[in-house]
Order: sequence, then structure tokens, then C-alpha cells
Amino acid sequence: MASSDEPEIVERGQKKDDKEEGEGGFIDKVKDFIHDIGEKIEETIGFGKPTADVSGIHIPKFNLEQADIVVDVLIKNPNPVPIPLIDINYLIESDGRKLVSGLIPDSGTIHARGEETIKIPVSLIFDDIKSTYSEIQPGSIIPYKIKVDLIVDVPVFGRITIPLEKTGEIPIPYKPDIDVEKINFDRFSFEETVAILHLKLENKNEFDLGLNSLDYEVWLGDQSIGGAELAKSTKIDKNAISYLELPVTFRPKDLGSALWDMIRGKGTGYSMKGHIDVDTPFGAMKLPISKEGGTTRLKKNKEDGGGGDDDDEEEVH
Repeated sequence: MASSDEPEIVERGQKKDDKEEGEGGFIDKVKDFIHDIGEKIEETIGFGKPTADVSGIHIPKFNLEQADIVVDVLIKNPNPVPIPLIDINYLIESDGRKLVSGLIPDSGTIHARGEETIKIPVSLIFDDIKSTYSEIQPGSIIPYKIKVDLIVDVPVFGRITIPLEKTGEIPIPYKPDIDVEKINFDRFSFEETVAILHLKLENKNEFDLGLNSLDYEVWLGDQSIGGAELAKSTKIDKNAISYLELPVTFRPKDLGSALWDMIRGKGTGYSMKGHIDVDTPFGAMKLPISKEGGTTRLKKNKEDGGGGDDDDEEEVH
């Protein structure tokens, strides 16, 4: 066969490729056209992804048992239609240790072209934390990280997740230790006795306590000798001891055998209970104070026949 009679295979192949290339180009053009239309619709109508930020963290309740934390999340919706907030996932951890986690479903709707502050309530139970992680000691301050995932459904974009994080510190509070070092009598009679309790208050926390007020009641044996509520402003440094003087007025003749045991030098048991209202770097707290199992006996002053310089007081152990 002459060379001029050979079929032009390459030419036919080139025509076939040109056809496929043309078809592919047409599909790509259609896709680009649809994408351009989508972008123009998005620009015209104004669809966009919502944004969010942790705007604040509050501790409305803080005591020896737990800390209630409220996380404020500000969400902005740039779209012309409301968007549903489907789920909120949250996690609080400390140095990689999970403290608490949870899910809040169906969390509301963000208004069109508006913004909403979503409040996420979380409770930290200190006994659970201490029992799970023995290295976390009472009185210590631990770092925390709050992780929040907001899941929203946005037209055009579909379902999206907005991750948020916030770090801080929170204490594991410890109640103060108290002890009555001695009791001085300003006036002693069977009808009415005025005494001053010299109280030692030890703060075992890693943070200062700003004492605002306290209430207390004192017992000799099983008999209450009285108490009071005082506005007392002082600072109790972290890991430090502070001293307070508390007045108490009572009628010794109502004490029965407890009084006679003191007078005879036998001693009698005493206890003290109350609360202190304090400010901390993490919020206000009302802390219990208590002392049980103490022993006290009465010393007469010199005018009554006593002998020492410090005889106008009650010995306390």
C-alpha cells in the first residue's frame, strides 16, 4: 500500500480529543457559570458566615461545694434570614484533665442581621473534681480552658461549626481554721457578763480573703451563751493567720453546771460556729467557721483573790 493510501489515524484521534475537550470545556463553563450566579446571589442577598466570641465569664455562685459558671457567647448573624442554633457542645478542662462537659440542644435562633448573647451555664462540683484527680488539693488555684462548639445552619453554606476557646483560673476553696486562744472578761457578774473572744483565723487558701462580716454563736457544754453579727473589715492574706476580737454578752446564772465546772477549775467543753462573708479574686463567698472540742476554765482576777497578771481571763485549750 502506498504511503498516500494510509488512513490518517492521528488526524482522527486529534478530532476525537478535540470533541472530548470541547465537551469538558462546556461542562466546566456551566459549573463556572453556576458558581458565578451563586456568588452574585450571595452578594445580592447578603448571605455570610456568622461569627462568635466569648464576651464574658461570670461566677454567680461560689462556695465550698461548687462553682456555677456562666459563659457569655456573642453571636452575630449577617444574613437576611434568621439562623437556628442547633447544638452547643462545651468542655472545661484543666491541664488536659476533663472537669465537665455537656451538650445543649436546640439553643434558639439568631435574628436576621442581628446579634444574640447566648448564656451557657456550667457547674463545677469540687468533690467530684477532688475525688477524680487526687493531685488537685483544696485551697489551690487551677488553670482552666473552656471549649465551645456552636453548630448553626446557614442558607447557602449549610451546617457549620464555630469553635471557641477561653482560658482562666478557678480556685478549689478550703474553709478557714479557727481557734479561740483566750477569753477576756470586761465585766463579770452572775446577772450579765461581757467577754471578748480572741479568735485566731487561718486562711489555708492560695488566695487572699477580704473579710466583710461574720456571724457566730458560742456554746459552753450544751448551753448557748450567745453570739452576734458583726461588720468587720480586714484582709486575711493567703496561707496566713489573722486575729480577731469578738464581743459576747451572756448571763452566767443560766449556764447551770457548765459555769460551776469552770469556777471549780474543772473546765468545761466549748464550741463555736458561724460564717464569714469574704471577697475573693473570683467572687464573694460565705464560708463556714467552726471549732469543737475545746476546753475552758475560769481564772479570777486579783480583786477577787487571784494571783497572776493574766488572771482576768478564761483559759482556753
